Amino acid sequence: PRWVTCDVCDGTGARPGFGPVACPDCHGSGQIRFQQGFFSVSKTCSRCGGTGQYISTPCSKCHGEGKVRRYRTISVKVPAGVDTGSRLRMTGEGELGEHGGPPGDLYIVITVKPHKFFKREGLNLYCEVPISFPQAVFGAEIEVPTMYGPERLKIPPSTPSGREFVLKGRGVPQLGGHAVGNQIVRVYIDVPRKLTQRQKELLQEYARISGDEVQKGFMEKLKEFFSSIET
Repeated sequence: PRWVTCDVCDGTGARPGFGPVACPDCHGSGQIRFQQGFFSVSKTCSRCGGTGQYISTPCSKCHGEGKVRRYRTISVKVPAGVDTGSRLRMTGEGELGEHGGPPGDLYIVITVKPHKFFKREGLNLYCEVPISFPQAVFGAEIEVPTMYGPERLKIPPSTPSGREFVLKGRGVPQLGGHAVGNQIVRVYIDVPRKLTQRQKELLQEYARISGDEVQKGFMEKLKEFFSSIET
């Protein structure tokens, strides 16, 4: 809650029909003067707080304060590009000023919740997207979510797991500026947990052929090594 002007007394602090009177202690000056040796000393009046006025018949709602605490919900427009720690200033939405002065400002400190898909670093957004083994080998065109809607991304043949692709201008706009970050898409090969019998047979055949080729390549390199020594 924040302090707002009392709607019963309109901020005077006095009951309707009554008004503040001159303080009986300082006689309206706001200062109490007294003699201290050869010197005349003055201090702020403790009864009226230096205002020179005294509420003899206080308002029943604010009890002479002229202000009350009130909860209020306001709508805040969050600009694009804010990050955790950014501050938004709401002019005139702060605490009520003293002695009828204008209210201050409200500062809102932003905390950005983590996203389940995107990770932000500065103006850039990072995400991970799964691709299948055939897509990695033969290439494909996949759909990638962005903050601006889905985009098509071309995966070239023989793409390794962990390769990064850059979507220009699909990152976070700069707060108060014109720059826009990029979206970096890191692809990884999604290993299937369940395979049909046919899929297993094909993968086993692929493994067998790959194993033969690897062994053959190793033997050829070994022969080349010994040949180089002999020469």
